[in-house]
Amino acid sequence: MPHLKSLWPNPPTVPDHLNVFETILQQPHHDEWPDFVLHVDEETGKTRTFREVRKKVNDLAAALGGPKAERGLGLRAESGEIIGIMSDNSSDYVVLVLALLKIAVPFALISCFSTPFELRHALKVTKTTRLFTTPQYLSRVLPVVQEAGIATSKILMMNGRLDGYETLDGLVARADRISSPHHKVRIVPKDSLAFLFFSSGTTGLPKAVMISHGNLLFAFRQAVMVAQDRATVVKTPAPPTPDGLPVVLAFLPMHHTFGFHIYSIRAFTLPTRFVIFRRWDTGRVLRAITRFKATSLSMVPSMWYQLVNHPEFANTDFSTIFAVHSGAAHLPKEISSKVLERTPSNNFFSEGYGMSETTVSAIVRPYPGTLNGRFRNVPGTTGVLLPGMEARIVRADGSEADFDEVGELWLRGDNIVSGYFDNPKATQDCFINGWLRTGDHFKVNRDHYFFFADRAKDTLKVSGSQVSPIEIETVLLAHPQKLVSDVTVAGVRGGGRTSDELLPRAWIVLSENGRRLGASHTKAELERWHQTNLSKYKWLRGGIEVVEEIPKSPTGKTLRRLLQDQHEQRVATKAKL
Repeated sequence: MPHLKSLWPNPPTVPDHLNVFETILQQPHHDEWPDFVLHVDEETGKTRTFREVRKKVNDLAAALGGPKAERGLGLRAESGEIIGIMSDNSSDYVVLVLALLKIAVPFALISCFSTPFELRHALKVTKTTRLFTTPQYLSRVLPVVQEAGIATSKILMMNGRLDGYETLDGLVARADRISSPHHKVRIVPKDSLAFLFFSSGTTGLPKAVMISHGNLLFAFRQAVMVAQDRATVVKTPAPPTPDGLPVVLAFLPMHHTFGFHIYSIRAFTLPTRFVIFRRWDTGRVLRAITRFKATSLSMVPSMWYQLVNHPEFANTDFSTIFAVHSGAAHLPKEISSKVLERTPSNNFFSEGYGMSETTVSAIVRPYPGTLNGRFRNVPGTTGVLLPGMEARIVRADGSEADFDEVGELWLRGDNIVSGYFDNPKATQDCFINGWLRTGDHFKVNRDHYFFFADRAKDTLKVSGSQVSPIEIETVLLAHPQKLVSDVTVAGVRGGGRTSDELLPRAWIVLSENGRRLGASHTKAELERWHQTNLSKYKWLRGGIEVVEEIPKSPTGKTLRRLLQDQHEQRVATKAKL
């Protein structure tokens, strides 16, 4: 089977020099929009209009990039500046990332759930020079930042004030003192770094994925083409809101690829209201659907699972929901069916496949009837290639797989990033002659529909987020009492929020110290230790098992599959008893 090309026409070519900000928030039609309420804080009810947000973005950009002589920060990418952002969802989060895009200063999106261990790694990998965070996280952040050599004066507050620290609002207030040349968009080469996302790639510790301005613009154009094609087939009903605007509930983490693009990059294609949740809460989301007359829902599978299994699901009015979408991982049909039963009859459950290395998406399930009637609603499919993309299905020996044969998915297109920041070895392993090795197994039929088969890579997907087994192993081995001499972590079935979700499980070999402490006490101590040092979604919900040795191949490679099979056999045997 030769490599496949998207069935859609190619998007317009990305220019050699650009700034994606011009496409996001500086189009002629933006000047013609009414001043509608753009952001609503779900918790406080505080609102910001479109023009208020746009002005704050432009003022902040001027203050961040303006010269120090005019009380700006004088930020320049040429000076090696990389701005870390560690915050809950907020209107100011959107304002900050757009302001940094406008002045073409790269930033790193750091999970607000980061433990000190995770934050230390993130700051080191991204070479962060300044950090925006919130007062509530300062006690956790400050010791790590000081250890990383970042001066206290380079820690800035957002979503609140704290004595002795520069604030985002304080910077905005200075904008009227900055001369007009510093209010302009900075045009840069298309391969200029826009920001860094974290990904585990196919294996290993989390790595910083380099997203360029060209990647962003191409991905934006892909999404617009798909939406425009859908509009030729189905007309979305007028939103039942007082001002006729669609309403999006913004609860996906803004530091995650999925949420970042929906709420920051694609948010200004049409006038839309975003109800911003600081973080996910199933009950509050269900109540907000009715309260705000939400018109669309985009979630990762674990969120959909929590939604349909919540006691309030059956009594929630979904009649205003005209678009439903799932991403980041496979969504079982039994969950999507429950959602579709509650929404208007003409609804279609859109799904897709992507990863940080594809900027956001690579494959999408198209609306039936698009592409001049060619696309159909094919059961079980992940979808088809987005515009401008190419793919290969590759066997283990490197040869091309045939149609309907499972192999590793390789992808190529202008939304594929150039690699990992300051990590040539990992880049070389995953990016080969312009192709991205995804590490995921797919098959494709003769109609070019892709079907997810399995994850070939060690990395797990838990609650829609990547989990690196090596990161968990590193934490267990780093226990100050050195309780284990060898360890491996892999995914096991059972207890996940979806039928195919694998939970991290650790197999450990006790060290001398571990044997003296005893197996049960060691397991309890390692539970406490790893939960202190890792975000909750990385916890070992699959358990910890003590073994005499970790099986290895003659070349020294850990045989995780053998341990996984043994575990599943024991579980199956118990289930029969």
